[in-house]
Amino acid sequence: MKKLYILPLLFTILFYQYSFGQKKLSLQPEIQNYRVPGFDGLNVFEDPKDNDIEFEGLKVRLGGDFAMQFQGINHSTGSPSDTLVNLGTDFNLPTANLNIDVQLADGVRMHLRTYLSSRHHSESWVKGGHISIDKLDFIQEDFLSGLMEIVTVKIGLDEINYGDVHFRRSDNARAIYNPFVGNYLMDAFATEAFGEVYLRKNGWLGMLAISNGKLNQNVVTAPNADNKISFYGKLGYDNDLSDDLRLRLTGSWYINNGDTRKYTYAGDRAGSRYYHVMETESSGGGDFSGRFNPGFNQLTSFQINPFVKFKGLEFFGIFESASDGSDADGSYTQLGAELLYRFGSWEQLYVGGRYNGVSGNDTENGPDKKISRVNIGGGWFLTKNIVAKLEYVNQSYSGDGWNGSLFQDGEFDGLMIEAVIGF
Repeated sequence: MKKLYILPLLFTILFYQYSFGQKKLSLQPEIQNYRVPGFDGLNVFEDPKDNDIEFEGLKVRLGGDFAMQFQGINHSTGSPSDTLVNLGTDFNLPTANLNIDVQLADGVRMHLRTYLSSRHHSESWVKGGHISIDKLDFIQEDFLSGLMEIVTVKIGLDEINYGDVHFRRSDNARAIYNPFVGNYLMDAFATEAFGEVYLRKNGWLGMLAISNGKLNQNVVTAPNADNKISFYGKLGYDNDLSDDLRLRLTGSWYINNGDTRKYTYAGDRAGSRYYHVMETESSGGGDFSGRFNPGFNQLTSFQINPFVKFKGLEFFGIFESASDGSDADGSYTQLGAELLYRFGSWEQLYVGGRYNGVSGNDTENGPDKKISRVNIGGGWFLTKNIVAKLEYVNQSYSGDGWNGSLFQDGEFDGLMIEAVIGF
């Protein structure tokens, strides 16, 4: 309840944005190679590299995200020993982000995001930040300028660039790029200390990177822990084949053979969107209800993402495999597909659906676990910085691996409404 101070601010900004429509705020400076919040940032994946903004000195851009959902979901379990919480129909906790982007030098930019209000943490805290380098003029004017036309270097402690889903997911209150309310079941999102090097030319993309594989940074390790560096990367192609047709196809991988808990699917410290689904009356299910984490300590995973946009029709897909590198040899496969149709004078309206499924086992010969989710809904961009969404969600659990747990023959379904502001 103490976070309800967000509500007056949310509706004040909503009224202001609605009243002044599409007018550009002169207080916001232009930042080089920057993904614009709101509608103009849709379907942008890696930060652009266009260098079309002249450097005029240090610039600071303050932005924010606000999101709130109205939830009406029911759930059930086939387990005779578990009693689920009684879910009501009401508003979820409003969430908020504070974003700071700074043009430090020509071709050098910094990003910092703070979660002001989130489901998982009651206090405000820094989610992460990084620095992006597209020019080396700070060493000497035009230093390696030919090379830096195709190279970008990113260094920081922030979300790593594994897969393409994290560019479309809801990052706490930054939900304006997500066409639906929830994120994927196996939510590949982690904030780690990393270094990434990109090469981009004529639509081709290559990236190699390392990270320390840790969410909580500390030089002290647990007894018998074997911390190792994570190696990850991405290869792909992204180009406009015509005025109406865009094609993107990428493949990503992430490898860590250490012996400590990995956070690739457990790195989101904001919390999930579907509140208290499949939780018991006695213990509850934590702040990540509705998601699934394989929990492999030694992880090898890869993700393939096709994206096609033809006029107003848009398809985004995911094929992902996560394997246990230890002797247990467990593995899980994730499939996902989104089909949207955007329409209106500037495609401000959209309708669509998403299928998401996960199947696999904890050990090589262990019983199977299966989860499937279907989302059907749509949205309306009132302005380029405000979107309202409506969706129906249905998620079910099957397979012998759930026997004896509250997920045995479990299911939840219902309606979600979400309002999002991003600027």
